[in-house]
Amino acid sequence: MASAQRMLLAWIPGEIRCDGHVVTATPTRRPWTTLTWPTQTTLNPVTYSFDIDAAGRTTDIKRNAPSPSLFDNDDIGPSLAATPFPSGQPQRACTVTYLARQTTIAATPISDLISYSITPLSGALPPDGWARIGGTGGCADAPRPDPLVRAYPAFDTLPATPGVKDWSLVGYDLDPRGHPIDVHPVEGTGNAELTAAAVKAVAASRFTDGARRGCLYPYWRAPATLVAPAMPHAAAFRPDGATCPEGHDWVTRPTLRYPDPYRRRSVEGWAILVYDVAPWGAVGNIRVVAAQPAEDFGTAAVNVLQGAKMPDGQGLVGCVERIRFKMPSVAGNGQPK
Repeated sequence: MASAQRMLLAWIPGEIRCDGHVVTATPTRRPWTTLTWPTQTTLNPVTYSFDIDAAGRTTDIKRNAPSPSLFDNDDIGPSLAATPFPSGQPQRACTVTYLARQTTIAATPISDLISYSITPLSGALPPDGWARIGGTGGCADAPRPDPLVRAYPAFDTLPATPGVKDWSLVGYDLDPRGHPIDVHPVEGTGNAELTAAAVKAVAASRFTDGARRGCLYPYWRAPATLVAPAMPHAAAFRPDGATCPEGHDWVTRPTLRYPDPYRRRSVEGWAILVYDVAPWGAVGNIRVVAAQPAEDFGTAAVNVLQGAKMPDGQGLVGCVERIRFKMPSVAGNGQPK
């Protein structure tokens, strides 16, 4: 199929209600858009439930019904985890429903095309998408100007938004010597410091000779880490009749695999599991007894524990394991590849 037939699929959050009344986020984070093929299948709405703690963080995030089997978006839960609310106003029994919006590349807002190019979750943006972003300035026409010096902002000195990849697209022309002129911001997520630094970096860059018009270049700032809520002690979840010792050895240790959708947004989480151990050391009967800020961390924790093995023995019941998903201290920044 031609690239012009590709479409952009966005899941748009609707009204948020807690205990029957409307609550306003500050602001609601949209899930990242994905690139799809046209479909005649109806994409049903997806509803999530959650609570809001005293700090304005969403907790206990759960999907109320199975998501569509076609074009599922695994960023809905993480985007909700990154959605802030006013502090000091805890809420319970909250719900939000997401509606699918599928548009052709020609009808997709330019800002959505740029945002997708920054985080291309389902493949590269097709040429007709880049053509819409680039306009008719001719900077992308062959032979394209090559960068001789590409300047970058000092990303670590710039503020980052928790759970959100900020970006700024800068427009500029080139004079006959390849020096950027008329450098100006075009689109962005509203991070003023990033935008100012991006404009400065483009102005300091240098290119091969030749006047050009309508050039564009993006920079992005990695999300700030959303630290997980406080994790309770394992003893609170030890079931009656448990025979598992508090400390134990592993023959095959659990292998931590961070849930990628939450890693992309730098959202941390944890889960507490209760499980049994067979006489030959195999782990089984795994139950999630707590997970924050989303049930997805419980699912990820079960995957971590499966395949682990303890030493052979008489078998154990009521073992408790706390699994923490923590982001590395250094995250990437820059421009799309």
